[in-house]
Amino acid sequence: MTGAEKRKVGEHGQVTLPKRFRDEFDIRGGDEVTIRAEGNKIVIEKPISREDLAEGYRRRAEQHQDLADELDAVSQEADDHLGDIPDWEA
Repeated sequence: MTGAEKRKVGEHGQVTLPKRFRDEFDIRGGDEVTIRAEGNKIVIEKPISREDLAEGYRRRAEQHQDLADELDAVSQEADDHLGDIPDWEA
């Protein structure tokens, strides 16, 4: 476990997240985190915001559009070089 730090659990079950983790994951006082068990570990995650999720979908759509544009260009190049595909009859 690289970068692990030990912390004491307070009387009410509270644990302070180290500043370097708060900074790295942009967690501030008042933010919500998700806590879950994963095997014999406790995992603390910062939930994905609606804005981050929307941005991820936008980037994914752009990637798909770029791929579609590239495939169209390759298909057009093949048509220009090979001509139209003949009609095949069964």
